[in-house]
Amino acid sequence: MNFLANYIMRGRMQAMIVASSLALLSLMMPPISVVSSATIALVTLRRGAYEGLTILGCSSIAVSLLGFLVLDNFQFALLYVMVLWLPAWLISIVLREGRHLSLAVEIAVLIGVIGVIGFYVYVADSVEMWKAVLSQMIPAEAPVVDIQRTIDTLAHYMPGIIAAGSVFGLLFGLFLGRWWQANLYNPGGFRLEFLSLDAKPRLCIASLAIVATAYISSGIISEIAWNISILLFVLYTVIGTAILHSVFLTKKLARYMVAMLYITLFLIPHAMLLVVLVGLSDPWLNLRKKSNQHTPDGV
Repeated sequence: MNFLANYIMRGRMQAMIVASSLALLSLMMPPISVVSSATIALVTLRRGAYEGLTILGCSSIAVSLLGFLVLDNFQFALLYVMVLWLPAWLISIVLREGRHLSLAVEIAVLIGVIGVIGFYVYVADSVEMWKAVLSQMIPAEAPVVDIQRTIDTLAHYMPGIIAAGSVFGLLFGLFLGRWWQANLYNPGGFRLEFLSLDAKPRLCIASLAIVATAYISSGIISEIAWNISILLFVLYTVIGTAILHSVFLTKKLARYMVAMLYITLFLIPHAMLLVVLVGLSDPWLNLRKKSNQHTPDGV
């Protein structure tokens, strides 16, 4: 995808074309939103906050016009891209100025946490709202009893689930933008940054406290804590994956072990639980430091 990164960096018009066209296309194919966000991230990381904001603003106007012409609704298109691009722009500034990928990942999760809390503040009865939304998605031929039980359960956790999905997409967009930047100007730089991802002990202790609060409390406090815990799952999945990737690089069959790691996570999502435990416990286990063999070349 380096050709696309090269095209984006040719000038403002090229970046605007890529960002706006892919954002509109992502309304039909959501995964494409990652590439659209990566465009904003790449410009911001390389050229700074002002240039990134300029591309964001001009592209938002372009998407609004395209939305009016194609969808006959510019408000939805404008709101969509602002939700999609503003967080990407913010965490790209954090990464550019702070130069620590771990901090940018933590800020992305914090944005999700603020979103969850803000949702509960804004919506008086979150559960009933989600029950109504989910009920409209039930096929007419579905077994009502089983589906209703599922809806009753999911309604309590939808804010965290949606926030977690949004943060995952946000991080993938940031990672793609950083990878593009490294390929163009600092080959191998993103690999080193990603493999050094970690979490501070205080953050891990705070995360465990939130999970404990979800367990021992009840009512709205427990529900909010569980939804925040879903977001923490995202954080430690990313960190745990980086740790295992780094550890596997030190093994004799590194190339195959790293490939199997990502294949397993893709095919067996439950394996993420183990990855989360690795990310959460690493401040005390120091798995990377214990793997002191030389990293094989070419992996």
